[in-house]
Amino acid sequence: MIRSELLAALAKDNPDLRAEEVEQVVDIFFDEISQRLAEGGRVELRGFGAFSTREREARKGRNPRTGDQVEVPAKRVPYFRPGKEMRRVLNDE
Repeated sequence: MIRSELLAALAKDNPDLRAEEVEQVVDIFFDEISQRLAEGGRVELRGFGAFSTREREARKGRNPRTGDQVEVPAKRVPYFRPGKEMRRVLNDE
């Protein structure tokens, strides 16, 4: 599902909201999660899962076009851990 499909599904399930309102709520939701992660925080949605970041160490990589070795700097990457309820739904338990 892509963002536009999510917006359409939410608008269909909530006919009392205008499409613009649904889009605004979705934007705020994702912006808030992104901001919290950028600050080094964690976002937990009970039953669904938890968003956090993990540190990746610097490493040596290869340029796929030239084969030259390049330094890949350390960085933070987003991480999602599904909750128990989500795992049950996915595994039909």
